[in-house]
Amino acid sequence: MRRATETLAEALGAAPGFLLVDGNQKPGGLPCPTRAVVKGDRKVRSIAAASIIAKTTRDAAMRRLHADFPGYGWDTNVGYPTAAHYDGLAERGPTPHHRRSFRLAQAADG
Repeated sequence: MRRATETLAEALGAAPGFLLVDGNQKPGGLPCPTRAVVKGDRKVRSIAAASIIAKTTRDAAMRRLHADFPGYGWDTNVGYPTAAHYDGLAERGPTPHHRRSFRLAQAADG
């Protein structure tokens, strides 16, 4: 969250004055006041919009990664833990793009 905030501030040329965060915890170390909103994507339009943008951006990135790593089913499961994704990990192991905290990647690493 902190890195994303710093990247955003750099792209905008200014730090945000206030952040709304979807969830029940405020991340620490941010450069401005923050408010956590439980079920924020249902209650606050800007959080809902950001959630949609984040999901569609991530899904598109996963589909692009599928071209380089076709054995994980990322064109359809977009990284979620499906049977095809698990099978890909079991057969090929994790890619550099798998988070090591991802349960399936941990299982594939042994």
